[in-house]
Amino acid sequence: MVNSQNQMENQPTQQKILGVDPGTNIMGYALLNTNLNKSDVEVLSVLKMTKLVDPYAKLKYIYERINGLIEQYHPDILAIEAPFYGKNVQSMLKLGRAQGIVIAASLHAGMEVYEYSPRKIKQSITGNGNASKEQVSAMLCRMYPISESIEYLDATDALAVAVCHHLQHKVVFGKSKATDWKSFISQNSDRIVK
Repeated sequence: MVNSQNQMENQPTQQKILGVDPGTNIMGYALLNTNLNKSDVEVLSVLKMTKLVDPYAKLKYIYERINGLIEQYHPDILAIEAPFYGKNVQSMLKLGRAQGIVIAASLHAGMEVYEYSPRKIKQSITGNGNASKEQVSAMLCRMYPISESIEYLDATDALAVAVCHHLQHKVVFGKSKATDWKSFISQNSDRIVK
């Protein structure tokens, strides 16, 4: 068993997170560059598949485009939104296939894969697990220098997944274990009440 000190020392200080909001008509994606507790948006866009009628052509397109993004940007991590379990079984099946294609392409590239529920993502960004897509987008526009006139909320949903992952993992991201009170205080100055 590796102790937590070694795990923390082996944590990379920089990572690229590919966030994906899966869909079969419009799929949002975002690339978030992270460095310790800081992050910036490198890419924020969507894949449009509304003109493709054949469902298998859509899956092929998703696979090719995700592979292209991976080859171009070399992300370390995929953060993807888990499917929402609704009443329409056909929609869930299509969405699950699209999600599976993205996960398979990422795993093939050697990336780590993390999945987050829509509620968890909204909670991480706005503090409210029942927030609307518009509220999530508005909060992200305050956090990052991105345009508030984004055409598709699927893009900001993808960014929200990437930011959610970053927020969930930044607590130990790059920190080493304190060996005395002085080092603990210097590493956790934000926790000191004056």
